[in-house]
Amino acid sequence: MQKQLLLGVEAIAQGAIDSGISGVYAYPGTPSTEITEYIQNSEEAIARNVHRTWAANEKTAMESALGMSYAGKRALVCMKHVGMNVAADCFMNAAITGANGGLVITAADDPSMHSSQNEQDSRVYGKFALIPVLEPSNQQEAYEMTRYGFALSETVGSPVLLRITTRLAHSRSGVTPSGTLPENHMHLPENKRQFVLLPAIARKQYKLLLEKQADFVKASEQSPFNSYTDGEDKSLGIIACGITYNYLMEHFNGKCKYPVVKVSQYPLPRKMLKRLLRECKQILVLEEGYPVVEELLKGYPGQENISGRLDGTLPRDGELNPDWVARALGLPATEETPVPEIVAPRPPALCNGCSHRDVYKALNEVISTYGEGRVFSDIGCYTLGALPPFQSINSCVDMGASITMAKGACDAGLFPAVAVIGDSTFTHSGMTGLLDAVNEQTPITVIISDNESISMTGGQESSALGKIESICKGIGVNPEHIRVLLPVPKNHEELCQIIREELEYKGVSVIIPRRVCIQKAARDAKKSKK
Repeated sequence: MQKQLLLGVEAIAQGAIDSGISGVYAYPGTPSTEITEYIQNSEEAIARNVHRTWAANEKTAMESALGMSYAGKRALVCMKHVGMNVAADCFMNAAITGANGGLVITAADDPSMHSSQNEQDSRVYGKFALIPVLEPSNQQEAYEMTRYGFALSETVGSPVLLRITTRLAHSRSGVTPSGTLPENHMHLPENKRQFVLLPAIARKQYKLLLEKQADFVKASEQSPFNSYTDGEDKSLGIIACGITYNYLMEHFNGKCKYPVVKVSQYPLPRKMLKRLLRECKQILVLEEGYPVVEELLKGYPGQENISGRLDGTLPRDGELNPDWVARALGLPATEETPVPEIVAPRPPALCNGCSHRDVYKALNEVISTYGEGRVFSDIGCYTLGALPPFQSINSCVDMGASITMAKGACDAGLFPAVAVIGDSTFTHSGMTGLLDAVNEQTPITVIISDNESISMTGGQESSALGKIESICKGIGVNPEHIRVLLPVPKNHEELCQIIREELEYKGVSVIIPRRVCIQKAARDAKKSKK
């Protein structure tokens, strides 16, 4: 078939379509967002009516995908690495239920924290759950591994984790697709108790999972994505995981003089590694993220000759690149050219005309009479309120934490305690925190800055659209203290007055400044002219 120029995330999406998926479930999160968007815009996926609507959060996405797998069809779940924390409850238990239809979970990690709060390595989740993990080294493998992952999932009866990183996700390469497979017919599990995790059943299922570990290792040993390439110089043996294999090969024109074990499927291929450890004097481990493989190998008896991220040969944080690999190999690294001032990194800022600007301007004016350190915020465009010129917020930890942290601070005696959260983040994981506050009548003020889209990741439609007031009323917020207004400069004094009044209210209040994201408004205007 004709080669296509695809991002890594697009290669995964095309691989899933060609694998005969019946649904993709996801919540937007860089660098994973474009997987779902590609499927949403695919003519073939539209024609087949593949499920492709955004979920409210990663947990609901994971659970819905598991339900599709239960019904015998193939499902793809997509999220960034911190989304794995949200999905973890279902993810861990899905390893014990197993899969019926093929189930592939794609986790896009973000080393160097280009747009994230941390650098966690999703391979740890795969090891934690005791399921197979795939880690492509290039875009072609990303495509092929997606297809392979669905087949592997159905063969071994387990979910499969596909882990990528930012550099692979957002770089392009030629990809040659294969033919499209038909979607599975709906078929329920033969064992009708398989998904019922009552303790007596879960214990049996867990034993089955443990018994499958030998099959997972065998699959890894025989995987077309793992390889042992011999080399004439046995003074060093190299283990290259995922994209680091490309970084290594850049220095040897595709032919390394040292023996190399390429690892792209886990559990680790033990026979290959044992051979490398036996034949080579020193071992260098190249891996993106945590020193997962390095730590495992150092647990082998007598293995003191292993270096990598754990011992400082490679940096413990941030992305690897060919220069770091060169230094670890004792090769000359490229001299870094100073970045010209015109392209030097600049801190991000809220767009001119953004509604969040009007919210922070009013909030700053009112909160100044109480003192600093009273505003808790969340994950979204409005997080930029931490930076100049506003410097309005005092926390940003995880999705939904603004409301619960404001509640905890209020419980500790802080007054006033304000939470600033976006519309999509509110329905993602802020609603339950609001329920806690309502149940205890905690006197906090929640500002849901509603720009009617998931703007930070490209303007996807928010699950909260048209529902926020109803949700707040249903949760139990007093309707008299659900205040809605248009945040524009001419309404500045009105917004200030509303904030003053609600800060003094001895209960839960919700302020909803609502104005569509200006970027989304501009895109929608262009579409309407076509």
